Amino acid sequence: MKTIIHKANTRGHANHGWLESYHSFSFANYYNPERMSFGALRVFNDDYVEPKMGFGTHPHNNMEIISIPLSGALSHKDSMDNKKAITTGEVQAMSAGSGLTHSEFNDSKTEKANFFQLWIVPNELNVSPQYEQKYFEEADRKDTLQVLVSPVDSKENGSLKIHQDAQISRIILTEGNTFKYTLKSENHGLYTMNIDGNISIDKHILDKRDALGVWETSEVKLTANTTSDVLLVEVPMTL
Repeated sequence: MKTIIHKANTRGHANHGWLESYHSFSFANYYNPERMSFGALRVFNDDYVEPKMGFGTHPHNNMEIISIPLSGALSHKDSMDNKKAITTGEVQAMSAGSGLTHSEFNDSKTEKANFFQLWIVPNELNVSPQYEQKYFEEADRKDTLQVLVSPVDSKENGSLKIHQDAQISRIILTEGNTFKYTLKSENHGLYTMNIDGNISIDKHILDKRDALGVWETSEVKLTANTTSDVLLVEVPMTL
């Protein structure tokens, strides 16, 4: 088993006034040659958007983009004529493919919006752009793995689909409980982000917003030292 730990206070940080962002991997003006990606996981940003502010219309192509609001809501508009609010509890998956433009704004007058945005390198280029979003019940992930995102050819029911042999899951693990995650193949690794709480993986202890990448193993064991909300991102390690 190989591991790499990313403590919360070692992430890249940018404060633009209207946006405060923490980068697990090199992004925009944050560059760290030792943090370019974790396999197919290219970007993992923890963004806080001020009220009545947001991202203006901008382009993407050939990237799988997943947004997970943790508090507040974002209004989304794109060149595929999608105009929707993404609220806490929902997940958005967008295949940029051959190219699209979109914008995201926090319409609240008083509340910050906090969301994760992940970029995953696709296994197929120039597909037709696609968009999905769905609400996932919190109760359905208590001490049970809830699959949010899976490959387009997956038989996983109820999950959003992306063009990569990757899976994004979430679990709320009750204090004292243990969960064993089985990886798909020897070529897959697991990037675990502790959203909140305190968990142990192998000899590593993860506090709020700490992350651990694990690969060259068939199984990863998580133990909740306190009740914890955990996001698990399984991706191919070689492309």
